[in-house]
Amino acid sequence: MQGLKRFLLEDKNTHLEHLEDEIINNGTQGAKTSIEFLKSIKKMLQGGKGGSNVSVKWDGAPAVFAGTNPENGRFFVGTKSIFNATPKINYTVSDISRNHGGALADKLAVALKYLPSLGIKGVLQGDLLFTDDKKNAVVGGERSIVFTPNTITYAVPATSADMYDRIRAAKIGIIFHTSYSGKTMKGLKASFGASVSGLKRNKNVFFDDARYKQAEDPGFSKGEEKRFDAIIRMAEGSAYKAGAFIDKIKKDQGPLSLGVQLKTFFNTYIRSGTKIGNAKALANNFEVFFRDRLKKEIDGKKQENTKQKYREILEAGMKILRPNRQGLYFAIATYITLQTAKSLLLSKLNKIQSIGSFMRTSTGYRATSPEGYVAINKGNAVKLVDRLVFSQANFNVAKDWVRG
Repeated sequence: MQGLKRFLLEDKNTHLEHLEDEIINNGTQGAKTSIEFLKSIKKMLQGGKGGSNVSVKWDGAPAVFAGTNPENGRFFVGTKSIFNATPKINYTVSDISRNHGGALADKLAVALKYLPSLGIKGVLQGDLLFTDDKKNAVVGGERSIVFTPNTITYAVPATSADMYDRIRAAKIGIIFHTSYSGKTMKGLKASFGASVSGLKRNKNVFFDDARYKQAEDPGFSKGEEKRFDAIIRMAEGSAYKAGAFIDKIKKDQGPLSLGVQLKTFFNTYIRSGTKIGNAKALANNFEVFFRDRLKKEIDGKKQENTKQKYREILEAGMKILRPNRQGLYFAIATYITLQTAKSLLLSKLNKIQSIGSFMRTSTGYRATSPEGYVAINKGNAVKLVDRLVFSQANFNVAKDWVRG
């Protein structure tokens, strides 16, 4: 598979949208883009030319930036705060102590100590996997090294001798996924993908890029292919019928707008672990959700002019909803159908893992899928995540390194 470095994502790689959310963000064009992504990922998995480029979305934390400041030639490490109006760029341990605190500062200090040895050209962004927080554990009946940078616990069994030895010896582990270039820090441009072939390997740093490495054919049976194609046709049909509605809601992206509140509505189901399934019931429930959300805002305001502002937002939303109930129904049906097609592809992508993924529970470790994937096609990028499994956990689990 080709590297991803030639695909420009955006000036700063700070946020990716879920594939199915594109119909809310960008209306009919978002629906077309999502469907094209699904088709191209299937093509990639079948070994066809012109498919999407896919990278694994590692559940690392924090996001670390490292490389050479193009303005002065000095090596630095940092977080997304290197792009602040007043940038927090760390050249020394003293800089880290001044700019950051707690476990974050400790991890950045380890990064500053060991990452210069890689000989990074330009600036790379990666997700930190571990520093001094690796542990020995028995997972799935096998002696393993485990680390939990965020929500997922990664386990490398002793039977995977090369990987096990590399991680056991390393002082820091990181997966690079984005490269930056430019003549100034403020002017850095992000390209999705990071080539690590030119980096200098040493025992202190375990690193890799995030490219999906398809070592075997995950396989589509004739029945699976027929089902997938039928799901895509359903998505195309419902998206066409939802077109007028989703093009209306994409125009207003204010915090209490219909589109943003529809995302919030879906997230309430994800947080509770409830499957998003019955489009008709969901359409009825969303109208109640939206009305109650705005009434709560109105009741919580003391000034009459502020109350009136929220009454106008409510009325504007209801003016779109009342005559477009069928459009809302088909928008939700499209959302559900896109999720169904995505889930089928995820089941194929998840077949190939170099490091085991687990959720830590009160009784041990439960096998789970990777956090997800990032797909790039024709310069666009979206994330593919099993939101009922991972996003729910990510909404609700405290982060160990943040607590520190």
